[in-house]
This record gives sequence, C-alpha cells and structure tokens, in this order.
Amino acid sequence: MKQLVLFYFIIMALSASAQNNVNIVPMPAEVKLGTGNFVISPSTKIILEGSNLEKTAQFLNNYLQKNYGFSLKIQKENVTANAIILNYERMDMPIAGAYLMNITKEEIYIAGDNEAGAFYGMQTLLQLLPVSQNVQSLKNNIQLSIPQLAIKDYPRFAYRGMHLDVARHFFPVSFIKKYIDYLAAYKFNRFHWHLTDDQGWRIEIKKYPLLTKVGGYRNGTIIGRYPGTGNDSLNYGGFYTQAQIKEVVKYAADRYIDVIPEIEMPGHASAAIAAYPQLSCFPDEDTPYPAKCVWAGPTKGKQVQQTWGVFNDVFVPTENTFKFLEDVIDEVIPLFPSKYIHVGGDECPKENWKRSAFCQQLIKDKNLKDEHGLQSYFIQRIEKYINGKGKKIIGWDEILEGGLAPYAAVMSWRGEDGGIAAAKENHDVIMTPGTYCYLDHSQTKNEDSVTIGGYLPLEKVYGYEPIPAVLNASQQKHILGAQGNLWTEYIKNENKVEYMIFPRMSALAEVLWSPKNKRNWKDFERRLPAVFNYYKSLGTNYSKAYYELEATVIAALDSNATVAWSLESKSKEEEITVTYNGPLKIFLQQQAKGILKMPISQQGIYTGLSASSKLSQQFFFNKATGKKITLVNEPSKSYPGNGAFTLVDGVQNEKGLAKSIEFLGFNGTDLDATIDLGKVMEINEAVAHVLEETGSWIYRPASIEAFVSVDGITFTSAGKSDIFMQVYPLNKVSVSFQQIQTRYVRVLIKNSGVIPAGSAGAGEKAWLFVDEIEVK
Repeated sequence: MKQLVLFYFIIMALSASAQNNVNIVPMPAEVKLGTGNFVISPSTKIILEGSNLEKTAQFLNNYLQKNYGFSLKIQKENVTANAIILNYERMDMPIAGAYLMNITKEEIYIAGDNEAGAFYGMQTLLQLLPVSQNVQSLKNNIQLSIPQLAIKDYPRFAYRGMHLDVARHFFPVSFIKKYIDYLAAYKFNRFHWHLTDDQGWRIEIKKYPLLTKVGGYRNGTIIGRYPGTGNDSLNYGGFYTQAQIKEVVKYAADRYIDVIPEIEMPGHASAAIAAYPQLSCFPDEDTPYPAKCVWAGPTKGKQVQQTWGVFNDVFVPTENTFKFLEDVIDEVIPLFPSKYIHVGGDECPKENWKRSAFCQQLIKDKNLKDEHGLQSYFIQRIEKYINGKGKKIIGWDEILEGGLAPYAAVMSWRGEDGGIAAAKENHDVIMTPGTYCYLDHSQTKNEDSVTIGGYLPLEKVYGYEPIPAVLNASQQKHILGAQGNLWTEYIKNENKVEYMIFPRMSALAEVLWSPKNKRNWKDFERRLPAVFNYYKSLGTNYSKAYYELEATVIAALDSNATVAWSLESKSKEEEITVTYNGPLKIFLQQQAKGILKMPISQQGIYTGLSASSKLSQQFFFNKATGKKITLVNEPSKSYPGNGAFTLVDGVQNEKGLAKSIEFLGFNGTDLDATIDLGKVMEINEAVAHVLEETGSWIYRPASIEAFVSVDGITFTSAGKSDIFMQVYPLNKVSVSFQQIQTRYVRVLIKNSGVIPAGSAGAGEKAWLFVDEIEVK
C-alpha cells in the first residue's frame, strides 16, 4: 500500500498536466509528468509483488530482448531500487482493466485492478521506451531512459474490438498472432475472427471434412475491382486446424484478448454449400455467378464463389441444416472460451426462400409473416441451441428484421439505427458503423491501390462517438463499445492489412479507451509523428496519407473562375505548385500555411505538387458547373459526397466505387435538385452521370426529367426520358428538348425503386448514385 500512497503524493506534487508532453496512445485518463528519468538497464529487476503476473513480466522481457537485445531477471522478493514492480491495487472503476503507474528515479511501479490492468500498464510502459530506426544502436547502448511520471488510467468501454476477415483472403497463423499483438499494444480486448463466407471456409470441422477440403478453396479470383478485368485461375485457399485455432486463442488469452469466431448463417453460405449441396434450397442447381465476371474452372454443380458480393444460394432451414449447424457449433464452442459466438445474419437474400416450396410451407406451418420472419426463426433457433451451451450470440443488425432473438447482442454496421433500436429493446450493442469503423475503406481521396471504396480519413475515425445522444441513460448502458472492421476482398497480403489499419486503428483505440473529455484531436495530431516512429520501430507498414497532399473542389473564389481547387498539406509550410496541361505554364498561387486555393477558369487537367505527394484533377465545364444548387432529399449519410456541390463541381467520376467520395448516394429515394444558372440562358439538355453496380445494389435510375423556371417559383416540364443506353458501370442518362430560355433548372432523377427478383438484395431498396449534373 506504500506505493499507492506515494503515487497520490506524487500526483499532487507534479506538474498540472503532461498531456502535451507524453506520446502515449490511447491517452491515459490522468498523466502527471516529473522532472527526471528512470533508466532501464540489464541490471534492472522485474519484481512480482502480485500473483499470476508472470505472463505480463515475460511479455515485457520478450519485447526487450527482441528490440533491445537484453532481458531482465524476474523475481518475487522486493528490492529497494532499480526495479520494475508489478502489483495489484483496488481502484473501484466500473470497467475492469484500470491501472496505476508511478515512475520515479529509483523504480517503476505498475499496479492493475486485475491481471489485464497490469498488462495494460506494461503496454503503456513499452510506448515510453526510446525508439530508433537503427535497432543495432539501441542494442549497443542498453540504457533505456524514460521520463518520471505518474498515471492513473482506465478503459471507457468494456468491448474494444478489431475484426479480421480471413474468408476472402487467408492469412497464416504467424500473421494472426502479429495482428493480435497489434491489438494488445493498443489495449483492444476483442478479436472478431471472420472464419466463413462465400469465398472460403477456414475452420476445421472434423465431422464435416469437406468444409475445408472443398469449401476451403476456390478455383480462381477476379482480378481487380468488381466485376474484375479477368480471373487469375489460381486455386486459392487455406484453413486453420483445430490445433491452430487453440494455439491462436491461447496466444490471444495471454494478451487478455477474447477471440470471437464468426460462422456465417443463413446467408454467405456458398463455401459450405459447395461442400454439402444438400444445405441449399436447390441442391441440383449450378452455382450462378455474375454475368460480368470471368469464371475459372468447372461451372457445373455447387462451387465456392470467385468474386465478391451477395449471393442467393443460402442455407435451407431444414432439420438437416439445423443438425449440420448444431454439429458445427458443437466443435466450435470448445475451441473458444469467449461467451460470444458470432452467427453473422447479414445480407441474406430471400429469393431462394421465396421460390422454395419447402420454405413457403414452413412459413405457413410456423405462422411466420414472411421471409424476414423465417430469418428470425432461423436465428432464434440457433440462438436457443447456443444459449443451451452456455454462450450468447452476436449478429449483424439484419437480425433485427422479423424480430430480434431474445438474448442476442447486435453489431450495428449499417449506420447506427440498428444499434439504437436494439438498445431501446434492452439488447447489448457493439457499434461498428461503416462510415466510421470500416477500415477497408479508402483513407485518402487519392488512393492509388484498389479498395472496396468509401472514404474514411484518420480524423473521422478519431471523431467517432459510439454512444448515440438519442438514447437515455439506461439505454446507453447497453452500448458495450465499438469495433473496427477489416474486410479483405481487396487485401491480399499482410503489408496491405497493416497499411489499411494504421494509423486509423490507433485513433479508434483512443475512442474506445480514453475518457470522452480527454479526447483531443489536436493533441492526437501532435502525437502522430511519435506514433509513426513507433510503427517503424516494430517494422510495421502504415499509411502516410495524413501527411500527403489533399485536394477538394470548392465554390469559385471570384467571378472570373468557375470553381476553385483547394490543396492542403498537413506539413503546414510546404510550398505547393500547380501545373496546367494547356497553354498556361507552371504557376504558383499565393498560399498560407500549406494551403493553396486555385481558381479554375478553364477546363483541363491540373496537377498539384508538394514535397510529400503529387496529384491531378481533370475539370469539365458546362452551364451548371459551380452554380448554386439545392436538394429536396438529402443523400444517405453513408454516401454524402461533398454535399450538393458534388453535382456541379466539374469533376466527373471515372473510377466507380473506387472514388465513392465523388458520388451522392440515395437509398430508395429520388434525387431532386434545382440549379440556379445565375442568369437567363438557352439550354436544350440535362445530363446526369450515374453508377450502375447491381452486385452492390446500385441501379440506374428509372427516369430523368428536367423542369425550367425563370423566377425559381413556377416550373414547367421541359422533357422526360426513361430509355438509356446500356453502359457499365458508369452511365450518362440524359433528357433533351428544344432550346428554351431559363434561369432555374430542376432535375428530377427517379430511383429505380425495389431491387427485382433474382438479383442480389431482391426486395430491398435500390441505391441511386449520381456524381455530376450537366446542363447544356
């Protein structure tokens, strides 16, 4: 107890705040900085004053040996100086895992409120150690000086998760362990292991060996972004034996991380059905594949999918299927001590259930309302079986459809609405909305590698607040935490995994661990260079996008320009130049603190250049470019583009979803825009640039209609069109009419409505994606 008293004495005596001098991530709840240093050398001892702290001590020793070339003697008897002491202290925090740290000239004292707390304190200590790109120099100079300080720290959320999909692309046990080490370094305590999907079954089930022998491998993979430019025709796959699963689970447990397995059902089941066709509603039907994709190998019978998306071949809810899943669960549960089993439940098309006589009869027999009710029946039956084994289920927010299983936790990914609805029904929730937590999304507008699309910059991750303000205090208690997700359709290797998660995972760690009132973006930004040095010291790949040149199209700065191109460098004093490929020469606009705002007065290709990066943008002008525009319906929060101005910014998307930041997305609603041309002028055509990618539920519009007005109050229809040329994936839909004098142009683009039968997502609302409106 003497250390605890000393800790609080030092807290009172030291400087008021060390937040601007300490580079720890996540930032501790309380940090007080002293004036001297403690030096770790080979003569320093690790003292175990508390029991069962050997794992934490050994972890520290392994880190020191790997990075600095020496380890420390571990002993239980106390010494008076030059020691790292591990112990316990009662802290009475609402969530376990709190710790105290006190570093003086003589010793380092770390006390957790439990074993995990001591481990988290040790992870904080590792971030205080000096780093260098010259590892050998550190090993030659084994005097590790760290600042004297005092810390009181504790987690904000009980569930701090990271996810990894190994079904689309497989990663060996060695990398899974490395991934877990990354989680441990940032105090995450849940690893969500996505083990099965349409493209591969990755966990050995001894009773059903074909799951891995057949379902674990596919005959090829599309090349590039969906639908792909071809197929690599390579047999691809892999799986984890049950012995390897146990090895990974123990490895994680030694780092106080629970591993939550995901076994997808009732959708995303193609790999399982390829192994055992009787699990399908239609066992004798060949596996269909998108017409726009190139297929490799046999096309007859059931096959593991070679492309990405949502597929209609889902589990049939027969007694045989439930027996199969119960057998699988019986082998999965002993491998994972976690109280949760993730059962997926997302993106389950209902088409095959609708045309299955068996399913339709089952709906009647069970007095279910429809196919959504059938999915609820499916999930609830599986939940009851898993509950009987002493476990609980987690499902994606689609399990809300048709009625939520009684004890299920919900993982809210399609925004926050599902999590809010579940919390209001007193169900536990893990927030993981795509707009904040999907780390497979592009982290720069100028991404040069293939990603799933979207745009999720570092600062947006850091700004996420997992507890929705609309929930009352009792409902907020059901928000257990949040999770970062990494889906691997376009992530084939370990370097790409690291590039996608870092530094965004570090930002999410601070969201989940640090007190809300301690989160400070400016201070996190200040710590980034040290964070990057930490990655380098570990030999970890990471994205440097935050410091690269970033461009945004904005409204014109003066009457001589149509729009303006704003370029910004986080290296505030960098000089930025712009070249134009037309008759103009290289020119430099006056800038302030790394920001250049370039008036664009003629269309063409402009190239911005700074010391950190280079990027180009082509501008296309028409009578609507840069003009004032208003919308009747707001776009989805998932695809907001740059607001309504996106539609008149002179930028035409040429890369589809790879540049989804350039689209406005409307889910089931129409685009209704009015453009003020600024003065009366003659026009005879309205053109909309749209996207069609049916595998992602994005459909061409049903029609486009133009209305005109001189006063902006009374509008008349100038023309309507609902016949469009088939162009995939980028389309231009247009309506032409006789020359007419007008100032205001209203463009109404009708959503196609409900996704048709036989298509992925049948019965769901279609998406309408528009990136530019031209008026000619």
